[in-house]
Amino acid sequence: MRKQKFVKESYVQMTELVLPNDTNTFHNLMGGKMMHWMDIVSAISAQRHSNCPVVTASVDNVSFKETIKLGNVITLEARVTRAFSTSMEVHINVWAEDIPSGTKVKSNEAFFTFVALGENGQPVPVPEAIPETAEEKDKYDGALRRRQLRLILAGRMKPHDANELKSIFNL
Repeated sequence: MRKQKFVKESYVQMTELVLPNDTNTFHNLMGGKMMHWMDIVSAISAQRHSNCPVVTASVDNVSFKETIKLGNVITLEARVTRAFSTSMEVHINVWAEDIPSGTKVKSNEAFFTFVALGENGQPVPVPEAIPETAEEKDKYDGALRRRQLRLILAGRMKPHDANELKSIFNL
């Protein structure tokens, strides 16, 4: 039987400084570098929850809401939103801070999915994620719908089998 862990136990915060090597010709942070940092912070969160090595299984839409400039300080926050049998959904928020001007804006957010692996490299069961706050409960409640949509888009589930999505698509 799987044990349980509180969502807050998977919380990870990571801070990076945007340096010239991280930017494009417009001195904006390159999207690939941002996704690299998002993958790292969310993988640490999933490992913290599962106590196992993890691999990235999927990345949901990553929207770039605000430009991140050279010299900005980036804060990435990640936490597991829900755990399934061997996989975990992790939500990431990204904040961009311009210290000289004193401004801080939310620049990105996304959901990544990870699978926990045992010593033999095969998937292993993960603890149930227990939400406590209203925000954690909201993310937890939506996780099954997001999971079913991911599985449909990956061709691993038929739309008519997605019980959580039937009301959305009138199936």
